[in-house]
Amino acid sequence: MKKKHLPFLLLVAFTSINFLQSCKDDEEDNDPTPTEQEFVADDNTFADFANWSLDAEKQGIDPAMGAAHGGNDSTVIRKIYFKDGQAPVNGVYPKGTVIVKHSANDSTYNVITAMVKRGAGFNSANDGWEWFILGADGKIAKDTAGVALRGANLMNGMCAGCHTNATSDWVFSK
Repeated sequence: MKKKHLPFLLLVAFTSINFLQSCKDDEEDNDPTPTEQEFVADDNTFADFANWSLDAEKQGIDPAMGAAHGGNDSTVIRKIYFKDGQAPVNGVYPKGTVIVKHSANDSTYNVITAMVKRGAGFNSANDGWEWFILGADGKIAKDTAGVALRGANLMNGMCAGCHTNATSDWVFSK
């Protein structure tokens, strides 16, 4: 008699396990808040930036800049490039937004800075933005110790300090 019931019990157990597993899978698939991934820029992120969408070009003294980015005089031209022409959505730039500012004059001044919206809780006090200093080749510059010039508090917080005055999600130019 016991052998007769064994296949039935195995079938019930197998069916129950499969049913419970399928319910668990449904719960995971219907999660409305998937884990947000962080966008972390590297040297490739800024490659060929001069061929991106040129969204702003400014020349001369900009009182809002003060000493930021240097070269705040009548000879400097500041070109602001947005990767993929990114624009804000309801006043907020999406994670992965990459902006490069190339400030230069004809002879003595050439500085390239950038900002990237990382997301996923990075630099939450500044809405996820990270700032960079780039080399002429578009790669992230390094200091004399070989440390990349990037971060939430780049230039001792000077980047964030000025960009808090921007009209659209820490961005002045768009």
